[in-house]
Amino acid sequence: MAGCEVSFPNLGIYFENVGKSISVFGFQIAFYGMVITLGMICGYLAAEWQAKRTGQNPELYLDFAIYAIIFSVIGARIYYVIFAWDEFRDRPFQAFNIRTGGLAIYGGVIAGVLTAAVYSKIKKVNFWMLTDTAITGLLTGQIIGRWGNFFNKEAFGAYTNNLFAMRLPWDVARYHVSASSVEELLPHVKDGYIQVHPTFLYESVWNLVLLVLILLYTKHKKFDGELFLLYLGGYGLGRIWIEALRTDQLLLWGTNIAVSQLLAFCMLIFSAGAIFYNRRKIVNRN
Repeated sequence: MAGCEVSFPNLGIYFENVGKSISVFGFQIAFYGMVITLGMICGYLAAEWQAKRTGQNPELYLDFAIYAIIFSVIGARIYYVIFAWDEFRDRPFQAFNIRTGGLAIYGGVIAGVLTAAVYSKIKKVNFWMLTDTAITGLLTGQIIGRWGNFFNKEAFGAYTNNLFAMRLPWDVARYHVSASSVEELLPHVKDGYIQVHPTFLYESVWNLVLLVLILLYTKHKKFDGELFLLYLGGYGLGRIWIEALRTDQLLLWGTNIAVSQLLAFCMLIFSAGAIFYNRRKIVNRN
């Protein structure tokens, strides 16, 4: 399938023909799906490594990964469809087509946590230990999976000319922004191109830093669940400012409130409160 130019001119990086899919025996396979799949595989391997590193049975995480991946993909799609229903109102069956994108990470996280709760109960394992280990895989999957947005030319922000500015053809970019964002971006279109914040890149790098910090802190954690809470707070903190740049925000019905920002703020507050409460409980116990 024909692609288009995507570049980072201020870094001197140019990709002349970035397509959305490849043809295998006449069947189109989306790069988005391939990247998400790669992220899932690497995510499981990371969780398995973390399980071995912390003296757990890695086979426990193979079984969990199978269920978590299935339900997380379903949850991510349901979340996206709920908050982008206008996109599917006149063609509801397209809600089942994820080959062109439309997976919201928050829906995947919520579904993954619910799956962990049920799985830990059935297997009679510590839910908090399970999530502490699983978030290593989740973050790895997010780091890689975000690059699916690069191939779809989506999940970008407002106009910028900063060092990391991404240059896209306007006739491609315009279909991945809200109506209000189109008006804001139009004055910055030059020679048929627009430069934008590559927010998918920002989030991928933010998650990489968060993953490294969590891995370094693993052996210093004070209680089971602390790594999971650090993930919630750390990811929430990053998503608050990254989401503010986005031009394709999913909004809370009837408002101009970005759902992802609202959830990110709630995650940050919950995480900080829960860590403070548990650490204080440990101090009082000693």
